[in-house]
Amino acid sequence: MAARGSEAAVKNETTLELEGDRTIVISRTFNGPAHVVFDAWTRPELVERWWAPGSRAEVVSVEADVRAGGAYRYVLQPKKGQRFAFSGTYREVAPPMRLVYTVFFEPTAEGAGVPESAAAVTTVTFEERDGKTHLVSRELYPSKEVRDMVLATGMEPGMREAMDQLDELVSSLS
Repeated sequence: MAARGSEAAVKNETTLELEGDRTIVISRTFNGPAHVVFDAWTRPELVERWWAPGSRAEVVSVEADVRAGGAYRYVLQPKKGQRFAFSGTYREVAPPMRLVYTVFFEPTAEGAGVPESAAAVTTVTFEERDGKTHLVSRELYPSKEVRDMVLATGMEPGMREAMDQLDELVSSLS
């Protein structure tokens, strides 16, 4: 029983903070080197293992051309409801330290996405310290209204579950 309590005490925590009127900042430390966390964040066969919160949805497909100007598309199937997708374009790819990409929400898998003016721009940094990686994801939305709408969807519990899944994956790969 003491071992269980010890494991809980060392569990990495995810934080979510609001910055200004348009930004969500998510951060977490992972027990693995930056190149492993970067790969888990970008390689389709690894992304599909953690990106959707398992209690709510599953990843149906992951396509990613991880290079500046390349595109990605992740299709999810919720346990209840219709498929939807997230897609966008990579603006900057600097392994294993930094990624910058747009994020479009497509209400259905067949949808055309949303106009670029409604897309978020996400900047993810991977800072390695003593064999662990501190990840910070800054999501800049086009307006306060769009950011608040994203928060109102209940994204936070799903994001936290997905980050826990990513943590488990990174630990298994390190």
